[in-house]
Amino acid sequence: MNEEIRVLQIIGDVCGGGVETVIRNYYRHIDKSKVQFDFVVHKGALEAYMEEIERLGGRVYKVTPYQKNIFKFTYEIYRIIKLGNYQVIHSNMNVLSVFPLFGAWLAGAKIRILHNHTTDTSVEKLRTFLKHILKPFAKLFANQYWACSKSAAEWMYGNSSTNNVQIINNAIEIEKFVFNIEKRLDLRKKLMLDGYFVMGHIGRFMMQKNHNFLIDVFSEVIKKRKNSKLLLIGDGPLKEEIMKKVSKLGLRKDVIFLGARDDIADLYNVMDIFIFPSFYEGLGMVAIEAQCNFLPVIASDKVPEEVKLSCDIDFCNLEMGAIYWAEKILNDGKERNTCLDITSIKNKFDVSLECQKLEKIYIQLVSGE
Repeated sequence: MNEEIRVLQIIGDVCGGGVETVIRNYYRHIDKSKVQFDFVVHKGALEAYMEEIERLGGRVYKVTPYQKNIFKFTYEIYRIIKLGNYQVIHSNMNVLSVFPLFGAWLAGAKIRILHNHTTDTSVEKLRTFLKHILKPFAKLFANQYWACSKSAAEWMYGNSSTNNVQIINNAIEIEKFVFNIEKRLDLRKKLMLDGYFVMGHIGRFMMQKNHNFLIDVFSEVIKKRKNSKLLLIGDGPLKEEIMKKVSKLGLRKDVIFLGARDDIADLYNVMDIFIFPSFYEGLGMVAIEAQCNFLPVIASDKVPEEVKLSCDIDFCNLEMGAIYWAEKILNDGKERNTCLDITSIKNKFDVSLECQKLEKIYIQLVSGE
């Protein structure tokens, strides 16, 4: 096959979350002489994200956000596919993929990939209700079924269907995340964290990530370990609400909001422990990144066990409460395990290896092998 394959990646909302980060990471490392990505994003998406895509040779199509007009959103995608003669449509919008894949089906695209990156929770009642309404329809117009983990596959396709599902591991540049003592010393000095016990979390401020509980846990930790700080990296709709809670609890000097950052790999070095109390995750890449940095991790038992790469991650039930989690953090006494075998992680989560797998799948789909 001489000509490159052009894959239309349907992203939708670009707001600094995990899915668009994963797809962009694939795009950075895929062999563009074989496979080229173009992207469909909402109008108003992050400019820096789109600039990098265009710099790497990809096209960016801006469409009406589905929240404003789902019919216009679907029609605009149909027009992009029809006019661009795209044959490979890769939708990363989970249950909402029913809409772009319907447009792809109408436009005659031969390969229509539904790629699921999520599960659900009873806490987000309306969101979960809508997910379950749309879930049976999401598969209607797809003819390729992918997921980021076994848990995400089972949630979308059912336990009995997972043999026909392609698991595409969310992958990273592992070397970027390996612990670096020089960066730790430098960044802790810059952030004025020398001498402190630093708990860390990375994620958008949204219900799924459970920041409310995280603040409760930290408020219990600092009662017993006064030299503690909590580092929060990310932005999102609930950030202001969490900041108000922090102020109300008198923790404003102890909780550090760093916002969205492009040096996340370096910031893991600052932390002493990573806390990940999500209500649900399709996979949970930050837990993998934290382990690559040799950090001890405490995650909720709603995070798929596929993120477990070492004995330094513990899964705890959220119903055990903030005091239990705080005691776990204070009493486990785990430190960085710099003896972790990075090779075993590379075999599953190295972006270069996973991109080779992805290229092969796209080529086989197009050639009909």
